[in-house]
Amino acid sequence: MRQAKKRHIIWSNLNLDLDDWRDDLKEEYPGLNEDELYEKMHEANDEYLLYERENLNIELDHAILVIADLGLWNGRHLGYKEIRSGNIKDCLYSDVDMIEWFIDENGDLRANAIHHDGINHYLYREYRDDDTDKIDHLLDKIYKGKVSKKDIDKVTKPIGPMIAKVYGLELKDERKQYELQR
Repeated sequence: MRQAKKRHIIWSNLNLDLDDWRDDLKEEYPGLNEDELYEKMHEANDEYLLYERENLNIELDHAILVIADLGLWNGRHLGYKEIRSGNIKDCLYSDVDMIEWFIDENGDLRANAIHHDGINHYLYREYRDDDTDKIDHLLDKIYKGKVSKKDIDKVTKPIGPMIAKVYGLELKDERKQYELQR
C-alpha cells in the first residue's frame, strides 16, 4: 500500500463538510436552516483565507515564480507566472472556485486548483537572484515543456521554510529531492 504524502494545509475550500462546522455555527447562528448554515460555513472559511494572508505577509528578496501544470480542455500543459511583489501573501489568490494551498513534505509551497476543465497544480519558488539571463532561460524551458528539477533549483529556491517558521513546522532538508509533479 502506498503511503500518503505528508503535507501541511495552509488553506482550503476543498471538501468542506458542514458536519464539522455545524455545532459552532448553530451556537453562533441559532435558527438557521441547512442552506443558511452551509453559506455561513463558506463565509467563515473565506474569512480564514484573509487571516492566512495576514500571517504570510512576508516580503522576500526577489520575485516569486509560479510554475503551473495546467489541466486544460486540450490536455496538460506547463506554464508560469511571476509574482513581482515578492510577498508570500500574494501567492494566496486564485480565480478558481476551489483551491488548496499547502506545504509539501519537501518544503515547497504548492496549490491544487479545481476548475471547469480540470485541475491545475502550482509550485511557488523564489528567484535566487535577479540574473535576467538565467531567469529568461528557465522561463523558456518551462514554456517549451523541457524544464527539469535541476533547472528549477539552479534559478529558484523554496519558500516553504519561511512559511514553516510562521506555523512552527519542521521540514526536511531543503536540498532533498522534490517532485515537480503532484
